[in-house]
Amino acid sequence: MRRLPVRPLLTVLLAAVVAGTVAGCTADGNADDRGIATARPAPPAAPDHSQPLPATRAVPVYYAADTPSGPRLQREFHALATIDVGSAAVREMLGARPLDEDYRTLWPGTAALRSSVTREGGAIVVDLTGVGRDAPDRATAALALQQLVLTVQGALQSTDPVRVLVDGQRTDRLWGLVDVGTPVARADQTAVRSLVQIDSPADGATVGRDVVVTGEAAVFEATLPWEVRQGDRVVASGVATTAEGQRFSPYRFTVRLEPGQYVLVVTEDDPSGGAGRPPFTDTKRITVR
Repeated sequence: MRRLPVRPLLTVLLAAVVAGTVAGCTADGNADDRGIATARPAPPAAPDHSQPLPATRAVPVYYAADTPSGPRLQREFHALATIDVGSAAVREMLGARPLDEDYRTLWPGTAALRSSVTREGGAIVVDLTGVGRDAPDRATAALALQQLVLTVQGALQSTDPVRVLVDGQRTDRLWGLVDVGTPVARADQTAVRSLVQIDSPADGATVGRDVVVTGEAAVFEATLPWEVRQGDRVVASGVATTAEGQRFSPYRFTVRLEPGQYVLVVTEDDPSGGAGRPPFTDTKRITVR
């Protein structure tokens, strides 16, 4: 999130549900998507007393956001009550409003999941409909494809490639721009994701006075400056460290705040002193009760 003014919440959000922390990095240097706190409640459903209720879990969903290097992917954890976590995550990505008002999906509003996500021949199979024939440009199409790949892989805790079907059929190119003739692997995450990510608290969350901040970053010398702002005033600041530098890895810090509304800012360190591109930054609006 890049906007700093705090606006009133449109809905009452649940308190954060902590399902765990990021477990670490995979062999390729990409961090796993594990359960992280989320402030999005699962929508109510009509009770079905003939079946046990599915557990609510924190599911990673990826969206696009503007960064100093152009659009990149950011993730949110949504609380979903489901036993088909792969399908639920794809539906959230395509149709649910992000918690952060500066996040957006790159897929057209007509796109939908045609049938449940399955596995076949070592690949995750996602069958879509309503994808349309055009995308704005090749770069946007490629990032949209990675938005899908990272979302369904994260939900299923898998790095298997993703086979994309359109209306039940295989196709060589999506929107005539990106190759989907074979299952699609995840790209180098440092090339497609924002380099700084706050996972918890979620944007708009209400939290206690001891605010525990967690996330992931791929930053120089594992260094992450942070601030807490109230309007134009900085009320707290410090430096966090990731588990490893230059690769996506987790960080965690705690800051004690008085009740009120704040903006939490975590930023990439800038060893160039302003001579290079602007640093990657993530921000979240929070209310301390």
